[in-house]
Amino acid sequence: MTQRFATPVGATLPWPASFGRRFIVTIDTEEEFDWSTPGASDDFDVTAIAALPAMHDRLAAFGISPFYMVDYVVAANEGSAAVLRDLLARDPATAIGAQLHSWVTPPLGSGARIETFAGNLPREVEAAKLDRLVAMIERALGRRPCIYRAGRYGVGPNTFQALAARGFRVDASMRARFDYSREGGPDFTAVSPGAFALSDDVQGESALVEMPLSTIYTGVLRAQGRWLHSMLGRIPRSRGVFARSRLLSRVPLTPEGTSAREACRAIGIAAAEGERMLQLTFHSPSLVPGHTPYVRNARELARFHAWWDEVLPSLARHGYAPASLDDVLSALDEHAVGPAGLEPAT
Repeated sequence: MTQRFATPVGATLPWPASFGRRFIVTIDTEEEFDWSTPGASDDFDVTAIAALPAMHDRLAAFGISPFYMVDYVVAANEGSAAVLRDLLARDPATAIGAQLHSWVTPPLGSGARIETFAGNLPREVEAAKLDRLVAMIERALGRRPCIYRAGRYGVGPNTFQALAARGFRVDASMRARFDYSREGGPDFTAVSPGAFALSDDVQGESALVEMPLSTIYTGVLRAQGRWLHSMLGRIPRSRGVFARSRLLSRVPLTPEGTSAREACRAIGIAAAEGERMLQLTFHSPSLVPGHTPYVRNARELARFHAWWDEVLPSLARHGYAPASLDDVLSALDEHAVGPAGLEPAT
């Protein structure tokens, strides 16, 4: 059964005034694998992790300390873990998060495609994988993560309780405005970009907060984006026609599949509409050609890097400053986030 999530009405977090407009950069720090058949093979490696230091330096030049969402394979490999330990030593503000790729995290299951969305697993299996992942990250990197991402954005009915019980403060799994139900995953069509509270306090821990990956509707019909974009998906090629006509586009803030021009336009709209926190993201294998559909050759890698050279100044022009994990947690503590719960999508 498809899990459908929605931002609770009126529950978007009012970040403290002192926080201003901020953004974070999260990096899915993971193995290389066949994106067309995730979980179908154990033929993977972590060679692209060697490209992280150069990208880290590019971001650091803009005052950004990235959030590395580390999966089990990366943490368990001594070579890739050493790269991350060096980055932590160079930049203590760097954040380490946990990313659960269920198909490579023990205890391993059947390899069925539906199980690549960890939220589809039985409660005890998802929890066991989460415990193994956290323990491996702590052992390899010396930090206990408090921010989480489900691989393939695959949160489910038991995910948030498991996270809160283990002291996680932030979930960053929901990809606002996207729907993965046709693949057996969750539907985030009714999730907006703003952060919101997910759960009650658990044993004295602060409430768990959702910080969705930012997706902004642009175009003259953007106010109708939620229902119109879904409807257009049922009509062949209509989304492309509307996008080219500047009537409606769904723009995720990532260099993977989004042009710099689209991203800059979306940032301007987000600022005008009062979005206080934006999350930009990409996958670490995109740093080396041939590992993801987005960077297949040297030309596309050059375009990937050029994207940041346009988008980061655009963020600054619109008043968005980079935030560290400590900045985010301090703001959440200042706000004293309370529970909002999740409302069913309608």
